[in-house]
Amino acid sequence: MKTRALLLCLTLGLAACSSAPTRYYTLMPPVAEGSAAARTGDLQFEMSTVRIPVQVDQPQLVVRQDSGSLAILETQRWSAPLVDEFHDALASQMEHKLGTRNLEGLPKQPGRPVLSLQTDVRRFESLPGRYALIDVVWSLRLRGEGGPARSLTCSSQIRQPAGVELSSLVQAHQQAIAQLAGQIAGAARSWTCP
Repeated sequence: MKTRALLLCLTLGLAACSSAPTRYYTLMPPVAEGSAAARTGDLQFEMSTVRIPVQVDQPQLVVRQDSGSLAILETQRWSAPLVDEFHDALASQMEHKLGTRNLEGLPKQPGRPVLSLQTDVRRFESLPGRYALIDVVWSLRLRGEGGPARSLTCSSQIRQPAGVELSSLVQAHQQAIAQLAGQIAGAARSWTCP
């Protein structure tokens, strides 16, 4: 009888010590077959660093609750720091929209204009069952050989509906970043804010 009680206590103790598995998420959307963008013009592109609010730039997903409080989900994590996730996802979308590679930190070809993008994420909100929201101030700078650099500063606030599941929330953020890239690429072509 004592042996059974001891085994039961050990089993319950081990079960109490076990934790939920950690899940990892990314803002990079899956690459679709044949999704390479067509090459356009002589433009060279570089994605500068991204700034993001420290409240949400955590390894864990941070979600807003209806009460106005934030919840840090310990077992739901980004695959990289959120600032890097956002940077890489936006750079990838911009490459697709502009039809050119991100040459950040790489040598540029002389005689070809360089378009630089700098972004300051003011809000990155996740409210399960409601929406994913990004509020971004972004700046384009076009510099070329022999001429003065031109710059354009705009802002975008994008809200995408999201389901209750965290995967739905992450997909909504992916769609918001794709929409942001479309607005920035459109502004780069027309040189006006959306």
